Amino acid sequence: MRELTVTELRAATGTEVAVSDWFTVTQQIIDEFADATRDAQWIHVDAERAARESPFRDAAGERCTVAHGFLTLSLLSHLADSSFRVVGTQAGINVGFDRVRFVAPVPSGCALRARFMLAQCDDIPGGLQLTWQVTVERQGEQRAALTAQWLVRLLV
Repeated sequence: MRELTVTELRAATGTEVAVSDWFTVTQQIIDEFADATRDAQWIHVDAERAARESPFRDAAGERCTVAHGFLTLSLLSHLADSSFRVVGTQAGINVGFDRVRFVAPVPSGCALRARFMLAQCDDIPGGLQLTWQVTVERQGEQRAALTAQWLVRLLV
């Protein structure tokens, strides 16, 4: 995990700050997300039906379930927390997104990692507002799963 001071973070504007480790999106994680969000559409949770009818395929070419786009988006916090930390801050607050694109499906069993490029770092009362350009990659695939401009405030 990379640790940065606020000064180092400011100096990193315009560069890739961190790349997370690979994280495998299992069927259990997809099912738990479906339970938590009450979004149990068959394409996410019914592996038997997906094996027959899904338009999506896993790395072996088999029909499969896929993760919710919002699950992939929700993993950004975990992927960021596991790859970098800004020391000397009190808290990080998710402000939202200026842009999110679900570029490609995430089959059950797919490994993801995120690249965090600090696009902008602005002083605000009590801290900083960061704009991250994030790309979530799928292991072994050319197309990303997700791209986003993520706004985060750091309280110092």
